[in-house]
Amino acid sequence: MDKRFMSDFALTFLGTGTSLGIPLIGCDCPVCQSHDPCDKRTRASIYCETPECAWGVDAGPDFRAQALRENIRRMDALLFTHAHTDHVMGFDDLRPFCFGGQKLPVYASDETMATIRRVFAFAFEDDPRSLGYLRPEPHIVSGPFTLGETTITPLPVPHGRVTTFGYLFTRRGRKLAAYLSDCKEVPPPVMDLIDGVEVLILDALRHKPHRTHMNVEEALAVAERIDAPQTWLTHLCHDLCHAELGRSLPGPVWVAYDGLKIRL
Repeated sequence: MDKRFMSDFALTFLGTGTSLGIPLIGCDCPVCQSHDPCDKRTRASIYCETPECAWGVDAGPDFRAQALRENIRRMDALLFTHAHTDHVMGFDDLRPFCFGGQKLPVYASDETMATIRRVFAFAFEDDPRSLGYLRPEPHIVSGPFTLGETTITPLPVPHGRVTTFGYLFTRRGRKLAAYLSDCKEVPPPVMDLIDGVEVLILDALRHKPHRTHMNVEEALAVAERIDAPQTWLTHLCHDLCHAELGRSLPGPVWVAYDGLKIRL
């Protein structure tokens, strides 16, 4: 970690796009053809750093390019929200963090971990010849846990037929950030847990309603209820132009973009 930019908690948006990424292959819409770098969105994920620990949330198909872009040199743990393709298919790209034979702690719900074990079965085999390969150390998430001095609270939210885990990051009694990607709503118990958070990150796929994601209007309703000092919208599809959406949002709500860094 570069000491020039050391902070108590730093969060980087590795990706802010939906499952197809933006631009979409073969699409001529204004957003996919936009020259605004904020309209170039890789698959949604974040990277968090504290003085004593660093971790990622999800590793989609773009993880390698995201890690190179952000010059990520440390990964002490990986958290998964759920096991959909756009959130897990970069898992094997975490191999460099296991080159010394060390294991990478991986946190997920029981359901998500079962899928990851099936898809990446080779990584979970106890093979002494696996030096240089991915060596996950699975941890089933059923309640709050700690990474360094950060308490991480899972936030179960509905996402179609599956339950996604959002995550709340708390340090020294401060609710620093809540990450809620891929959800159709935020249930009252989760609302209570994130009340008072300083940075709120919400799924906001598009303006048109969607059966498994919040749209912009639904996300804004959650933002108004929580009234965080900062709310950032993520997991955006190509229906949403960054600049146009940004001009329409009430403060303090903004549109996240790939590479955005928040330090607290």
